[in-house]
Amino acid sequence: MSNDIKFGDMRTEYGKSLVELGEQDNNIVVLGADTTDSLKTADFGKKFPDRFFNVGIAEANLVSVAAGLAYSGKTSFASTYAIFLPGRCVDQIRNAIAYPSRTDKKGLNVKLVVSHGGLSVGADGGSHQQLEDIAIMRVMPNMRVLIPADSISVSKLTWTIAQQYGPFYMRMARSKVPIVHDESQVFEIGKGITLRDGSDCTIVACGITVKLALDAAEQLKQEGVSCRVIDCFTVKPIDKEILEKAARETGAIVTCEEHNVLGGFGSAVTEVISETYPVPIKRIGAQDMFGESARDNEISQLLEKHGITSVNIANMAKEVRSKKQ
Repeated sequence: MSNDIKFGDMRTEYGKSLVELGEQDNNIVVLGADTTDSLKTADFGKKFPDRFFNVGIAEANLVSVAAGLAYSGKTSFASTYAIFLPGRCVDQIRNAIAYPSRTDKKGLNVKLVVSHGGLSVGADGGSHQQLEDIAIMRVMPNMRVLIPADSISVSKLTWTIAQQYGPFYMRMARSKVPIVHDESQVFEIGKGITLRDGSDCTIVACGITVKLALDAAEQLKQEGVSCRVIDCFTVKPIDKEILEKAARETGAIVTCEEHNVLGGFGSAVTEVISETYPVPIKRIGAQDMFGESARDNEISQLLEKHGITSVNIANMAKEVRSKKQ
């Protein structure tokens, strides 16, 4: 890829993909909870008003209506902010979407696609910075959890989950993010992507931290450290094969996420490593604490407070590497 950093808006690509899907599949329905302009789903409603439902500020109802439409044969996309979905409707997600199963189909065909996940929400503050959603959603049977790194990932994964039956949870960032993938990249559910090879240690990241991991690897290269970088965008089902291979070949792992380290992405990676090929591992993320308000120009400082920076990732990689047997 070019050295020039390009940025993309996840929500914009999500909205575009929904319209394109709607043109091809009359079974696609889209639901929102008074955030349809922000989530960029309003364009779908303008083009397909009979397949668009804004339930208002009623997130539990959003999930229940999406489930009912899916039960009648529709492919439902339900979207709002991550703090509200899953935050305000775990019961409905569990019992109306993940739990119902018919014959060989597990769960209902509902795609929960949210925005404003993590600390980078910024000024909305700790009450609206969702740092628990990965933990909540990945323990739910039949639910698959995706944390895309950029707008290209979002576009391609929106198409992928539309074509695969069953419940999905996909989290997007609020702000424009650097593009780390090429348009030619193939995204397969349950398969991580090695963006950079290396032999001394591995950084496994998801979401906006993937770019930070790549920057950290470049810093480490200047110090003579060969660092592998994996975009593990599918948190569940997680790619056990790529993780075990990284552990065996590099001997040390750092994880990074915009989420609480307890029960989140780092925990998912650690579970795999501990049961397959244990190596030194360090989890970077919010250390069992809430976020706090930060203006847009202060978000980098907020991330730094939680250690979510390329410099800290590089330092942690050197630390775990020093513990290799």
